[in-house]
Amino acid sequence: MTDTYLDRIGGLIRDARKHRGLTQTQLADQLGTSQSAVHRIEAGNQNLSLDMVNRIAEALDSQLISLGANGPTHLRVEGGRKLSGSIAVRSSKNAAVACLCASLLNKGRTVLRGIARIEEVNRILEVLTSVGVEATWSENKQDLTLVRPAELDLGAMDIEAARRTRSVIMFLGPLMHDYDTFQLPYPGGCDLGSRTIEPHLQVLRRFGLDVKSTGGFYDCDVDASRNTLDRPIILTERGDTVTENALFAAARTPGTTVIRNASPNYMVQDVCFFLSELGVKIEGIGTTTLRVTGLSDIDVDVEYAPSEDPIEAMSLLTAAIVTESEVTVQRCPIEFLEIELSILDEMGLDFSLSEEYVSANKVTRLVDITVRPSQLRAQVDKIHPMPFPGLNIDNLPFFAVIAAAADGKSVIHDWVYENRALHLLELNKIGANVTLLDPHRITVEGPTRWRGHEVVCPPALRPAVCILLGMLAARGTSILRDTYVINRGYEDLATRLNGLGAKVETFTD
Repeated sequence: MTDTYLDRIGGLIRDARKHRGLTQTQLADQLGTSQSAVHRIEAGNQNLSLDMVNRIAEALDSQLISLGANGPTHLRVEGGRKLSGSIAVRSSKNAAVACLCASLLNKGRTVLRGIARIEEVNRILEVLTSVGVEATWSENKQDLTLVRPAELDLGAMDIEAARRTRSVIMFLGPLMHDYDTFQLPYPGGCDLGSRTIEPHLQVLRRFGLDVKSTGGFYDCDVDASRNTLDRPIILTERGDTVTENALFAAARTPGTTVIRNASPNYMVQDVCFFLSELGVKIEGIGTTTLRVTGLSDIDVDVEYAPSEDPIEAMSLLTAAIVTESEVTVQRCPIEFLEIELSILDEMGLDFSLSEEYVSANKVTRLVDITVRPSQLRAQVDKIHPMPFPGLNIDNLPFFAVIAAAADGKSVIHDWVYENRALHLLELNKIGANVTLLDPHRITVEGPTRWRGHEVVCPPALRPAVCILLGMLAARGTSILRDTYVINRGYEDLATRLNGLGAKVETFTD
């Protein structure tokens, strides 16, 4: 078995063991082996025979890891339970995938600490390793070491993995420095409507990259003599990945590049901090104007810890709010949650903040947020996203769930994506009163008497998690089917919610 498959099987075994309530020692006793052997298996560091896989499946009474069970995984939720305790926010999904792409700029050794172990990261890692990047997890699976070869084997790229993530578009900026011509497959990701890559191409053309679309691939041609960097680059869209691609292009372009209308969002700041560790000089981090002084070559050994995920923080806060529970969400990046908390304050949420402290990246400000049961009221004005420092577009869907728990009618306006509002209509299946006004706007009327139901996961990460959160509050048993999309952005979410008192079980048909 390859390291990738061992890692996946180890994760499945770990999850199944935890759902059975067994310790590693107890599982080891059933298998007639040692606790350290079980630890190695779950860490993906132990070769497994087919006989051992079957023995583990039998010991755990889990089809999830038995041979032939290759179908989708589902969640069974026994709702209506109060949550309690504390839970820490993990590192940012979007910062993790951006830093993975940025590692292609570096010919030295890159160590990413505390990186999120999610399906989106797995897909990018599959693409990176298929072209020759050496990727090694630490024994505790917390840190990832990346070493790129002198010459990437782009012809061996894992096309299937690349097409399952939109993040592969961020290979354009790094690859254009080392290759005159190359191909990238069309990216995939969440179904959120039409998402053109033209803003990326407008920026990268300024650096001499020309892209043509042919037969499911982007054919890329690079000629640095075509660059027009004698004046500032103005982004026509203040997008996160567009800004990151512009940064990747500027990072190894000698001289100073000025990028205006840049996104100052959390993942972009993490990319700036990471590139700074590589020796790239960046002025204006956290603003919409970036001055990047690039290097012709980058060959350094670097370590970096991406900061905590404000979208996961909002997810966990929503879980506490909708179940009317007292929960402390630790390690919340407050700079990227202030507008959300201001709206929640207006809606009547009872919460408090700890003193601030600093993330492992030594820059991002963190707090612990304690949420208490509250009588919520609908927001008077519509709830809508804005570029940072406004309400984050990825946090907007959670306000649909929160509005469903509030007294009155709320308007949620998602002016960015035309499909996400449609996906939120699935909340009606578990008792919500959501009405579609148009592809970008919904009304949500509460309070809601949540009820258990069976729902198929919509093909979009945040709406899928919103349905799961509503199920936590719903009376009876709910089934959420085909939850791969949730695993793209969250690590061990079911197990972690169970640690707060939820009852969520992973199963397959």
